[in-house]
Amino acid sequence: MNTTTMQQNKTRDIVFIGIFAALIAICSWISIPTTVPFTLQTMGVFTAVGLLGGKRGSLAVLVYILLGLVGLPVFAGFSGGVGVLFGTTGGYIIGFLASALLMWGIETVCGRGKIVLAISMVLGLVVCYAIGTLWFMVVYAKTSGAVGLGTVLGWCVIPFIIPDLIKIGIALLLTERFRKVIA
Repeated sequence: MNTTTMQQNKTRDIVFIGIFAALIAICSWISIPTTVPFTLQTMGVFTAVGLLGGKRGSLAVLVYILLGLVGLPVFAGFSGGVGVLFGTTGGYIIGFLASALLMWGIETVCGRGKIVLAISMVLGLVVCYAIGTLWFMVVYAKTSGAVGLGTVLGWCVIPFIIPDLIKIGIALLLTERFRKVIA
């Protein structure tokens, strides 16, 4: 591969990472406010990793988080800043990156087949729930008092399981449909 082709590939990678970071932000703005807002962010994250692969998809998620960290309104409810990340729902945002990294790891070991991708998305969702729920419990306890795991699961996980599985299905469909175009 010559230098020009390598540079074009790097430029293409940067463009796709930026586009998918923006897509995740747009998915976060489609929001129904609840204790943990119902958004399409998980669909954006899973689609990014599904279409771009583990490395570029994880970088898109990281760019999205960094944009929010510096204060750009890319999180749910057009919010941004350190306060959001250190608030009760910040663990779910960090969980997006953990999900993407897990998916990348699974892709590295098992390849990018449809079944592997579906399993990695479900496992990524479980990791996101675990990190987010633990984070929520710690922050909530510091600001409002102790809360039980069952209560937090009722607020932050159980209502989202079926919608998140539907979002995984949509992400898989989008990945299948557009993977050849973006690869």
